[in-house]
Amino acid sequence: MASKRCYYEVLGVARNASDDEIADRYRDLAMKYHPDRNQGDESAADKFKEAAEAFDVLSHREKRARYDRYGHAGVQGQGGATQFHDPSDIFAAFGDIFGDLFGGGLGGGFGRRNRVRQGADIRCQVTINLQEAARGCEKAISFRRHRTCDTCHGSGCRPGTQPVKCQYCGGAGRVVQSTGIFSMQTTCPACKGAGSQIKDPCRECRGSGYVRDDVTRNVSIPAGVDGNTRLRLQGEGEPSPNGGPPGDCYCFIAVEKHPLFEREGQHLICQVPVSYAQAALGATIDVPTLDGPKPLEIRQGTQPGDVYTMSGEGMPSPRQRGRGDLLVQVLLEVPKQLDDEHEALLRKLADLEHANVTPHRKSFFEKLKECFVPDDRSDETED
Repeated sequence: MASKRCYYEVLGVARNASDDEIADRYRDLAMKYHPDRNQGDESAADKFKEAAEAFDVLSHREKRARYDRYGHAGVQGQGGATQFHDPSDIFAAFGDIFGDLFGGGLGGGFGRRNRVRQGADIRCQVTINLQEAARGCEKAISFRRHRTCDTCHGSGCRPGTQPVKCQYCGGAGRVVQSTGIFSMQTTCPACKGAGSQIKDPCRECRGSGYVRDDVTRNVSIPAGVDGNTRLRLQGEGEPSPNGGPPGDCYCFIAVEKHPLFEREGQHLICQVPVSYAQAALGATIDVPTLDGPKPLEIRQGTQPGDVYTMSGEGMPSPRQRGRGDLLVQVLLEVPKQLDDEHEALLRKLADLEHANVTPHRKSFFEKLKECFVPDDRSDETED
């Protein structure tokens, strides 16, 4: 198999050529090797495709950067150089670059005029909570799109009337300008390419042929979805303007913030308070999970901030089996109020630890007595 030529060599430009230079050179080669001008010449058809492949890479910033660094190996596979097998594919991809230069005599059957277009895509949003995201759920979503007008059945004309042929382009939808051997087609400015004009528009849709419609659909949300996940509802978008397939509706999912759990991918993080005695002596505590409270063994001597892992108690993945983990971070809970017995025990513990703690608080009457009853030592006189 013959090796591919350098894309810069194919287009005949330098490696530092600008985008405009690349586009201009590609136009020249496309016109030179166009199949309509070289009928029966297989070598011209191959060069036509080769030039299109080179332009596809060099006109794309990221593809060109990969090609400059790695050569042809950098633009192979998905996201790399496009393999064109038919001239119609080339015109579909680069119709804008040609500006319909190949209309009239040069366009043949490869022009864009006869191609139908898919309707526009639309978007909507649905909000779910963390439990719904973990288990999956069914949700009703609502969105707005256009539908064919019931009054004019999409014609845009008042019932009983029909569109009239555009006088400017003669119904072609395009106007042709010729310069030497080349012909340039542009969209008719009068009918915007439709080839006809509506003289008496429908009052319901005001001549557009479409009206706004409120739509409700039920969607199945898979378990494990995260925020900004989008679901594609095929064929639920806007209708095509010229008889093509409708667009799609993309439903973006938002997950509400949970009061106990923070999410990091498939893992959940939960902060759980424990007492000094539980942390020092060890204990079994109940920890909240998505499936309800579950026991967790706290080791003796646990320090504030220590993290325990509860395997398989996190979020599932919508693409693979298994669940993430629940990471339990221990927080030391200090009581704000103590009864006498509790305080006495803690002070005894402080003495054993030789800890310097705040002295016992005296009552108001104890402080009052100290103020008005003189100390016995004050009566002693010096010899």
